[in-house]
Amino acid sequence: MKKSILFFSLLILTLSAVAQDTLTTKNSDLWSASRPDGHAPISVMGDHVHHKGEWMASYRFMFMNMEDMLDGSSDISTANVHTKGYMVSPLQMQMKMHMVGVMHAVTDKITLMAMFNYIENDMDLHMLMMGMGSEFSTTSSGLGDTKVSMLYQFFNKNKMELHGMLGVILPTGGINEKDVTPMSAPDKVILPYPMQLGSGSIGTQIGITLLGQGNTVSYGGQANGTFYVNDNRNNYRLGNTYNGTAWLGVKTTPWLSFSVRAAASVTEKIKGTNTALNPMMVTTANTANSGGFTVQTGLGMNTYIPSGSLKNLRLGIEFLYPAYQNVNNLQLSTKETLVIGLQYSFGGH
Repeated sequence: MKKSILFFSLLILTLSAVAQDTLTTKNSDLWSASRPDGHAPISVMGDHVHHKGEWMASYRFMFMNMEDMLDGSSDISTANVHTKGYMVSPLQMQMKMHMVGVMHAVTDKITLMAMFNYIENDMDLHMLMMGMGSEFSTTSSGLGDTKVSMLYQFFNKNKMELHGMLGVILPTGGINEKDVTPMSAPDKVILPYPMQLGSGSIGTQIGITLLGQGNTVSYGGQANGTFYVNDNRNNYRLGNTYNGTAWLGVKTTPWLSFSVRAAASVTEKIKGTNTALNPMMVTTANTANSGGFTVQTGLGMNTYIPSGSLKNLRLGIEFLYPAYQNVNNLQLSTKETLVIGLQYSFGGH
C-alpha cells in the first residue's frame, strides 16, 4: 500500500512540475465545462474542477444488479456451490445508492468536494439443509461512508486540462448490520461483508484526471486508487481498489451529448476476518470469496442548460454492463448498473 501511495504522490508532483510553464494562456484555448460534454459521464466522480467561488450541488441515484454465481471467470450453478460445503448460496443482490455531493472552488486551482451516501441492499439466497432447499432474503439500509476530497488543477491549456485528487474516507457507514435468517429466527444476526454499509476503516483516495476537447468531441481518462489504512473494530479491512477509465463524448447540440466509456477495476481481497461470521455458512461470509478484476463498458447521455433561469443545470444518465469478470473464488456476477444524476453550478466568476 505504501508503495502505491508513493507512486501516486510522485506522479502528481512530477505532473505539477511539468505544468509550471503552462500558467499563461488565452481563454479561447481553455478546456470548458460550459457545454453538455463539459463533464464526464455521470458515473465518474471528481472529473472536473470549478472557478474560484463557484459551487456545485449534485444528486445521483445508482442501481446495481448482481445475479448468477461465478467461480473465477466461469459460471457455476447453485447446486455446485453447495457441493463445495456451503449451506447457503446467494442468488441475487440489488444495491440502490443515493449520493449527495457538494463542490466548492476556494481558488481557481483548488476545488473541495464532499460526498454523502445512503445505501439500500437486498439479497436473495438459497439454503440447502438435510437435502431440502428453500429461499430467503436479507436486507440492510442506512448511511454509507463519507468522502471528502481536494482537487488540484495542474494546467488548463490547448483545450486540455489535468487535475489531481487527494481524499479521505470517513467510516460513517455501519459494519454491524443485522437481519433475521431461517437459522436465526426470530433473532437477528450480523450480515456478511457485502451487506454491510461501510468499511469501518479510515481510507485515502488518490487520483488523476486528464480532459480534452475538440469542437464537437471531448475525451477523458482517470486513474485512482482507494487504500484502507487500518483494521476496523470487527478485525478486518476491505481490500484496496485500483480503477482506470477512459471515455469519449460527442456534442450533438448546445444542450445534448452522448458518451461511450470503458472502465477497469482491480479489488484486493478482504484482510482479516469478522469472527461473528461462519465462513462455511454462506459464500459471502468467507473473505476468500472477495476481490477480483472487472471490465465494464458504458453508454451515457448528458444534457446541459446553457442559458436562462436554469443555466448550468445538468442531467446525466449512464448504463454500464460488464465486458469481463474474473473474481476470486465464488461470487455473484455483476450485471447491469444504471446511474442517473442532477448537477447544478452557481456562483463564481
